[in-house]
Amino acid sequence: MKQKINNKYILIYLIILLFLSYFFLYFKHQVGNDSTISEWLINYEGGFTRRGVTGQIVILFTRLFDTELRWTIFLFQSFSCTIYFLLLWHLFKDLKTNRIITLAIFTPIFILYPIAEIEVLARKEILVFVLLLIYLLIPSQNLLKNFFLAVFSFLSILVWEPTIFFIPVVFLYLIIENKIEKFDLKLIKIILLITPGIFLSFYIIFNPLTDNQWDVMASVLKNEFGETCYMSCKLLKSKSSIIQQFQGNLGKYSLEVFLRYFLIIMIGFYPLLVLIKNSSVDNKNLIFFRNFDNLLLPFCIATSPVILLFAMGYDWGRWVNISYVVLVIIILNLIKSQKIILNLKSLEKNLIYKIKGKFFIIFFIIFCFGWNPKTVITGDIASFPGYRVPVKVFNKIIFGEY
Repeated sequence: MKQKINNKYILIYLIILLFLSYFFLYFKHQVGNDSTISEWLINYEGGFTRRGVTGQIVILFTRLFDTELRWTIFLFQSFSCTIYFLLLWHLFKDLKTNRIITLAIFTPIFILYPIAEIEVLARKEILVFVLLLIYLLIPSQNLLKNFFLAVFSFLSILVWEPTIFFIPVVFLYLIIENKIEKFDLKLIKIILLITPGIFLSFYIIFNPLTDNQWDVMASVLKNEFGETCYMSCKLLKSKSSIIQQFQGNLGKYSLEVFLRYFLIIMIGFYPLLVLIKNSSVDNKNLIFFRNFDNLLLPFCIATSPVILLFAMGYDWGRWVNISYVVLVIIILNLIKSQKIILNLKSLEKNLIYKIKGKFFIIFFIIFCFGWNPKTVITGDIASFPGYRVPVKVFNKIIFGEY
């Protein structure tokens, strides 16, 4: 069965999460060692470096309006969340939905995750999500589409350079969206549009800040704004090389970690994987899709470079969230725009459709609001974010603490 999503309920859900974002961001921006703020402190005062563009813009606005740096960061974070939720609303509204799509939207590794794990809230990848959503939501026939592809591929790397690991997934979307059947001028044009971003990412990777440049950046933050270059900002100096990125995780691996995240991915991604497995392109001659009956294997292959991201950083819960967001907004956009075919008869044979009546409501609550992964690799599974998030709000309002 396929019906339009209930616009009223999804809008209420998004509004609640948006205002929770404002609430937590307001109190977080005053915390001296907040991990989100540390990433937004990175700037170009000492020289060109990864993830510095947003920090430099924030510094320019702070100087222009003579405000506190953290207050400016809070305003930029809140604005980013607002645009993100507005774009999600535009993607979701009037979407023809079913049980699997509903679970794919409400899974705790998607929209709810940054609210449940506030360390992740308004990290710089949210700007990548915004850029990608803007690109996806531009109509195919619009002349701005190609221009914004170049903007997305370049600007997203400036904001958060690990975007490079998700370019293959975006590339598959481009093949489907542009109906490319062979290596022709259309494919060459797409490659040329995304190539500058790819080159930029390699330049950033192989040209980290020198110790002297980092000292200049840290000095500006300290002397002009009273801020210490800590955590993400500090890692530009202490963990700058590629080898150091990989070495940082070696002591954290264990069978428990691998088993835990295997289950997190299998359970959290399950509705989306079911959707992808039961989807196909309408044109069997599309390049890279000719030998596949559905989209599961092509998109799994395209997502595989993200393994390097897991090997390089210990925010594994965050990487799960980012991977899911990129994949789900692309798939839902393709479904909504009818660029891929959803096999409803096959989909409705899934075991989820065997759960009837009130039992499905109980299953929905437990699956969507009963758990979420913690941020870092060593963190266990958190329980009942649907309960704990309101409790955090209550404790902060009444007792002044989380």
